[in-house]
Amino acid sequence: MTHSVRVLGLDDVTHDTKRLVLERPPGYRYEPGQSVEIAVDKPDWGDEFRPFSFTSVEEDEYLEFIIKIYPAHEGVTKQIAQLTSSDRIRLSQPFGSISYRDPGYFIAGGSGITPLLSILRRLHRDGRLADNKLLYSNRTEQDIIRKFELDYMLGNNVVYNVTHAARSSLRCGVIRPEYLARHAPDISRPFYLCGPDEMVRDVRDMLGSLGAKSDSIVFQE
Repeated sequence: MTHSVRVLGLDDVTHDTKRLVLERPPGYRYEPGQSVEIAVDKPDWGDEFRPFSFTSVEEDEYLEFIIKIYPAHEGVTKQIAQLTSSDRIRLSQPFGSISYRDPGYFIAGGSGITPLLSILRRLHRDGRLADNKLLYSNRTEQDIIRKFELDYMLGNNVVYNVTHAARSSLRCGVIRPEYLARHAPDISRPFYLCGPDEMVRDVRDMLGSLGAKSDSIVFQE
């Protein structure tokens, strides 16, 4: 079952990500951390569905997504970047595998923050975020999504690193086992992981080498 919904807003988040706001179908329910298949409801594009994660939370009257745009590709995200309030989007039913269990460590890479952002917002609204920590990796500082909001919600419990910056006020370099051991030392806690496939695979291996149990690592398959 799919829904056709109206575009309510589209604005810039970073130089290559946009915030897409859609009307919410009556009775449409989802959980923080879930995703949905989206297609632009236009000729030649109505069946081109792609997965994106909700960044809104359940009580919001709208649906929100933060989407990385690839303008060089003649694909769905380029079409999304050109939407106006007169356009419509097709939505699938929600799905997904990232769900919150207990306080732990959130580890995100790039736009992989999006399903985790919904969970973090939920916890913040419920007053249950204090015992959680976010490790967020990006290519450069300009790529960090919603940094001001993450700083506000998490305070000292967010750690940033960048991987492709010659100079930065943030830690420069990829995630290594010693970085995880320093910033996520309690391996008995859950780890919530989302990012590029290679990063997810590497971090899972590192966590395993540090003694984390495989069933404590929650990731989007």
